[in-house]
Amino acid sequence: MRVLLQRVSQAQVCVDGEIIGHISKGLVLLTGITHEDNKDKVEKMAEKLIRMRLFTDNEGKMNLSSKEVNGELLVVSQFTLYGDTHKGRRPSFVDAAHPEQAKPLINWFVQCFKARGMTVATGKFGANMQVTLTNDGPVTLMVEN
Repeated sequence: MRVLLQRVSQAQVCVDGEIIGHISKGLVLLTGITHEDNKDKVEKMAEKLIRMRLFTDNEGKMNLSSKEVNGELLVVSQFTLYGDTHKGRRPSFVDAAHPEQAKPLINWFVQCFKARGMTVATGKFGANMQVTLTNDGPVTLMVEN
């Protein structure tokens, strides 16, 4: 599982010109699922992301978790995170899980956050999505498990 996270002051995702998900202060989680992923790995990733200290405290240090600042989450499925560009000019996506495996795991990921009291917005699995965001500082990380 790979998650490209960005700390944002706001973000939204649109499909066919309609906003389907919007958050204020929080994290955008572009999420890729691979063949070896399962519910346990997804749940561990959710727990890790909730606890990561990515928000600044009163002293300007990244000491606070999204839970501690009441941060919201925007989860967007992103199979292209598993694009392999080592050969040729076209990425290979053989490491990305097929939709029948990935979609239930993305849904489980969202449920893990909600079960822990997080506010979560989502994209639409498999859709052509447009994600707009305003970075909150230069905080962009690739997280894997």
